[in-house]
Amino acid sequence: MEEAEILLRNAMEHHGAAVYRLALCRMQSVQDAEDVYQDVFLRLLGQEASAWDGEHLRAWLLRCTVNRCHDLHRFRLRRPALALADLPETAAEADSGAAELWDAVARLPEKLRVPIHLYYAEGYSTEEIAGLLDIPAATVRTRLRRARKRLKDLLGGDDHEEERLSEFDGAYPAPRRAE
Repeated sequence: MEEAEILLRNAMEHHGAAVYRLALCRMQSVQDAEDVYQDVFLRLLGQEASAWDGEHLRAWLLRCTVNRCHDLHRFRLRRPALALADLPETAAEADSGAAELWDAVARLPEKLRVPIHLYYAEGYSTEEIAGLLDIPAATVRTRLRRARKRLKDLLGGDDHEEERLSEFDGAYPAPRRAE
């Protein structure tokens, strides 16, 4: 097996779920998220395989995902977005608390939704998110604060939204794999 194929398989195995979740968070459409997922890994296949280590690869993949989502927003008419709770594969996997939380996050504007996803679901620091989104770290912190405030309002003034945000880990569907 070629070195590039091994890199691709390992990257998909270790980082594929994070790429898919970020694409789903940004695109709000399973079909668009799957397109982004495929495009990101096709771009990786065209890269030099010897230069990648674990965290550098993960950061590159997530940055590439953000860029590809941005491209799709600019150049393509989007399909109507559905709430993730309305999708059959998600509704069965997520408990009602996580579904309610995800519905609230899905109603946030994209500029607030993406930092929340990267911070809570992917575990990035505000400085790392700033690098991925190409914005100042102070802007990331402001967006996180605004998103938390909006979530608090959307969820009925619950003071435990940060604890509930940790439920994201199991609230996303896994990407479909070709057999």
